[in-house]
Amino acid sequence: MTLKYRLKKLVVEELNLMDTRPEDIGDDDPLFGDQFGLDSIDAVELVFQLKAQFGVEIRNMKEGRSILQSINSISAFIEKKRAA
Repeated sequence: MTLKYRLKKLVVEELNLMDTRPEDIGDDDPLFGDQFGLDSIDAVELVFQLKAQFGVEIRNMKEGRSILQSINSISAFIEKKRAA
């Protein structure tokens, strides 16, 4: 399972997107806003899940906003942290 698919599955399962499958989320789709209905509470949960499942930590919300934009941006963040 690829990192991007694992992230999509995490978003669907942990954020309870009942009518969405991982395949429905495009790599560049904005995660927050109208399309998936995610909000700031979901962002906190996503930050927690990224730390628990991938061992990466987002330390502040300013940084988090750019990281949590899309599956591609989260994936790039994780890969950068793993390489460091």
